[in-house]
Amino acid sequence: MDESQQPIAHAARNPDGSWRAPHNLADHLAGVAALSTCHARKFGAEDWGHLAGLWHDLGKYRPAFQDYIRTKSGFDKENAHIEGTGRVDHSTAGAVHAVDELGEGAGRLLAYLIAGHHAGLPDWNGDNASLFQRLEDARKKNFLKEALDQQPSEAILRGQPPGSRPKGGAADLHLWLRMLFSSLVDADFLDTENYMDSDKANTRTTYPIIDNLLTRFTDHMGQLASKAIPSAVNKIRANVLHQCIERAVEERGNGLYSLTVPTGGGKTLSALAFALHHAKEHKKRRVIYAIPYLSIIEQTADIFRGIFGEDVVEHHSNLDPDKESPRSRLASENWDAPLIVTTNVQLFESLFAARTSRCRKLHNLVDSVIILDEAQLLPPEFLEPCLAAIRSLSKHYGVTFVLCTATQPAFQPREINGKPFPGLPDVRELMRGGPLVHDPNELYQGLDRVEIHWSNTSVSATWDELVERVTHHDQTLVIVNRKTDAREVAKRLPNALYLSTDLCGAHRAERIEEIRIRLEANRERAKEGLPVCPLHVVSTQLIEAGVDVDFPVVFRALAGLDSIAQAAGRCNREGRLMCGEDEAKGEVHIFMPPEPAPSGLLLKGEQATRALLALDTNPTLAPHLFERYFKLWFAAINSMDKEGIVGLLSPGNGLEISFRTASEKFQLIPDDGVPVIARWGEAENWLTKLKADKPDRWIMRKLQRYSVNVRRNCLDRLIAQHDVEEVLPGFYAQSNDLLYDETFGFLGCADNIAPAPGNYVF
Repeated sequence: MDESQQPIAHAARNPDGSWRAPHNLADHLAGVAALSTCHARKFGAEDWGHLAGLWHDLGKYRPAFQDYIRTKSGFDKENAHIEGTGRVDHSTAGAVHAVDELGEGAGRLLAYLIAGHHAGLPDWNGDNASLFQRLEDARKKNFLKEALDQQPSEAILRGQPPGSRPKGGAADLHLWLRMLFSSLVDADFLDTENYMDSDKANTRTTYPIIDNLLTRFTDHMGQLASKAIPSAVNKIRANVLHQCIERAVEERGNGLYSLTVPTGGGKTLSALAFALHHAKEHKKRRVIYAIPYLSIIEQTADIFRGIFGEDVVEHHSNLDPDKESPRSRLASENWDAPLIVTTNVQLFESLFAARTSRCRKLHNLVDSVIILDEAQLLPPEFLEPCLAAIRSLSKHYGVTFVLCTATQPAFQPREINGKPFPGLPDVRELMRGGPLVHDPNELYQGLDRVEIHWSNTSVSATWDELVERVTHHDQTLVIVNRKTDAREVAKRLPNALYLSTDLCGAHRAERIEEIRIRLEANRERAKEGLPVCPLHVVSTQLIEAGVDVDFPVVFRALAGLDSIAQAAGRCNREGRLMCGEDEAKGEVHIFMPPEPAPSGLLLKGEQATRALLALDTNPTLAPHLFERYFKLWFAAINSMDKEGIVGLLSPGNGLEISFRTASEKFQLIPDDGVPVIARWGEAENWLTKLKADKPDRWIMRKLQRYSVNVRRNCLDRLIAQHDVEEVLPGFYAQSNDLLYDETFGFLGCADNIAPAPGNYVF
């Protein structure tokens, strides 16, 4: 065959407009096979990865595709004017070939990957996009015969049947297939990128190795220690850090670990210390720090960036694009970097995803250390599939998990409501022996900096009564369960600072910083013997986990015991009240609000706490109490797999797996809101620029920090009233200046989106 007529995979122009030599199809198949083999070798499936790469684009040999690629691109100048017929199926022929070559067992497994390498992993049956229907349609239309008639080489067509077996049993097959799928699609992206945009490919520069990060981390921690005030709290933090480093070396190469440390005990940096030392000792390839909270994802990433600079890859939807570099932007596509800071949603929805862009990173989870910050916030209604993924990754893919929390949930295997709960077996606690603290119980005693007052939980208080109690103190934090409640309290408190998700992300960040600055200014005034300036903050539970503020007095509406413990972590956080002549603990007052918590998980948490109070009217926040609390709380959950994800992904005798349906149902954030851009701060300028220019992804990402989620029914009303406009299709912005308030944020709905536990971002 003439070289100019050789089948091609891609065609592209040089920067000067001239055509470069086309991407030879056989070369592309060989290149993807080599990369896919390399990726899959990490988990012992290189033979499967090789065949998936060889056959993934077999359909591109079809004359219909060759006509399409040459005319659509303009490469074939003589026929470029001919109107194309739209996209040509080039994925299904390879899937048919896999089944023909390897049979309905191994062949069908590869067929899922090959057929889905662009459109995403399919269901076995159900609609025209299902794997069964696509295979049937391709056979009827002779897609494979058309490709084979072009005589691809025997080296491509004939592959050695895979000898390795899938990891785990039938229940884990879906994850093993996703790992293979990830290996294939990442290889396809990288080989194609290398041809289409070699400059971009070269931007994927090598990141430093774990050893380098560990050296920088050790230097940083040494500097912190040299500046630390010699307080009891700091001594315990140093001991927690020391134990984490010791355990990192002692423990086996992969497994399940918990780090149970009260809020303010230095969990974040101690968990990272364990991860880096463990990664070095056991040759792990990366550390992934997963966080549930919108309010702390950037705070944590900034802490890490202060240590490691641009070698931190931050991956979540709320990321300010100014914090990205070309290198980190590319690394966020496949997590090919040694330190990733991400969200629970990114991590777990990727583990159950069907889309190529979401699955692409999964093979890079192999041989990693994954820290799950605030592990108690794993969504209970998806807990069964989440824990199943954790078990499988730990057992079969060399992943070490650290469940990092102040209130360790009861994840031990047991029965719940008469049904077996597999949980997480053999979780080992990292805090189990040291010179100052021997176990979590002693740790809680050593970090006991607050007095919990339960005396006002039997009778509900009016908001006026609560405000009267609050104003007896100069500096208070009030945490309630509803945004409407927060507004009611804030309106009654003079000059109160209000905090909820009705404030856009940029506004919340500014307000949290204002709170910190005013607290620090009051500390300086107190040192000089001056009276402090009154400071009252009213917030929903978004402030509870990870937001680094330190109040002498906290008022908390009755809620789940874990929420109460997190609220207590905002009180006397640094133990300053316990230093000096007037040694005292912080005060945490639990009160009964006029109405119970909203229905759902918040109400179940409150009810579990009530059940504990019925047994003990003055409980302490000790570890054994949380064990009892979480057992009560889990028992109240109707289902830990409410969407039936486990069943959808369990293969039948014919390997029938519903990848796409499971992916659509596995949504950790309920899809009950639409983002609306608030005209606050710099948002006005970015909106003006967006309207003046063509749609720009960078500008739209900048504007995400100014968005507020609005219920769909409320949004429809606001659009009809011309209070909100559709700037671009599906992209909405405030148009009425009165809709957003400097104090209370978005005012468009009576009680917009209720603050969900975890305040997740994706």
